Amino acid sequence: MKIAFIGLGNMGAPMARCLIAAGHEVVGFDPAAAPDDIPCADSAAQAVAGAEVAITMLPNGDILRAVAGEIHPAMDQGALHLDCSTVDVQSARDVAEAAEKAGLMAVDAPVSGGIGGAINGTLTFMGGGAQDAFAKAEPLFDIMGQKAVHCGDSGAGQAAKICNNMILGATMIATCEAFALADQLGLERQKMFDVVSTSSGYSWSMNAYCPAPGVGPESPADNDYAPGFAAALMLKDLKLSQQAAQAVGANTPMGAQAMEIYNEFVETYGKGGLDFSAILPHLATEGGTGAA
Repeated sequence: MKIAFIGLGNMGAPMARCLIAAGHEVVGFDPAAAPDDIPCADSAAQAVAGAEVAITMLPNGDILRAVAGEIHPAMDQGALHLDCSTVDVQSARDVAEAAEKAGLMAVDAPVSGGIGGAINGTLTFMGGGAQDAFAKAEPLFDIMGQKAVHCGDSGAGQAAKICNNMILGATMIATCEAFALADQLGLERQKMFDVVSTSSGYSWSMNAYCPAPGVGPESPADNDYAPGFAAALMLKDLKLSQQAAQAVGANTPMGAQAMEIYNEFVETYGKGGLDFSAILPHLATEGGTGAA
């Protein structure tokens, strides 16, 4: 299959490499990053010419809309625009509508799994769009990921992603607060992990991505909090969740509080690209949000 891949950053480049390794013909484009090992075109429109699938992995809805406006006229009728960005639900729906008007198929399929999942081909895809469009994308999901769920019509993939990450953001804060409290109470972090990871406090934040260095499986905490998932990206997703909640009148007080805490953290510490689990040393330091 001939595939165009627009957006070759920390996530897009390894995803494109997985497709190349599986034998697909990939032509990429990124105005800021053009990896030497991925064939690249001079423009997004040039990259999608003749492609059966155009994959986009872009920072936000405004950029997605702009890129869609550039690539849709250059794509063959019946081709698929597979957007793996995390953007607001309305942008996903509008881009899908624009694709349909251009005679194209469209799927919004944001991902979970971070940079490690992109490198190892173990991402989870949350797809929104028509069933036949999702079916066309499934063989690619199988290469780039370990699971793909068809969540519903256009925009449903984005809805699933922001709901998932609202849970993740709030859960990570609670996990870090618990470690900070354990420190103040004189409870060893390893002992707390041994109890919580096998009891009712079990969570992905604790068991698979423990924010305490040297505790549990290897995680960004063991690498000075170099990001597997940057705090700034978590803040972006929490803002998207609250934007969506306001749009439909949903009551999400914990999501709103998590957004405020990550906003303070990113403003104070996270601009250098720390992982979202680095909120633990922030909380554990006197004067940090929630510190004793």
